[in-house]
Amino acid sequence: MSDDIRLMRVYDAEGDGGPTEGRVFLVDRLWPRGVRKDALHLDGWLKDAAPSPELRTWFGHDPAKWQEFSARYEQELEGRPEAADPILSALDEGPVTLLYAAKDTEHTHALVLRDFVRSRREGGNGGGGGD
Repeated sequence: MSDDIRLMRVYDAEGDGGPTEGRVFLVDRLWPRGVRKDALHLDGWLKDAAPSPELRTWFGHDPAKWQEFSARYEQELEGRPEAADPILSALDEGPVTLLYAAKDTEHTHALVLRDFVRSRREGGNGGGGGD
């Protein structure tokens, strides 16, 4: 089941060539630069599942802040778990692809969100370790 959530940069999913699977959600608070709204085939834009503007600004995609960012973002998600409900519901129907715009694929909030959703789905109380 843990392979049911795929992460992908939004720029790799544009148009018909994007190898997305199942239901597709954009999980950034801001629309990605340079992407036309009709270029993505989305089932939803989950702005509320993204980090708060304050946390995103503080992090600034600085890998040195990754551990602290992850912990703070997980706390935000625990405070609004309903933000992940569309993803959980979609997983009942099959695989899900979460799209994000960050260039750094190893330090993106989508990883934390994926682990949070997996933990909730497996009956946990939110976030968690992860792979």
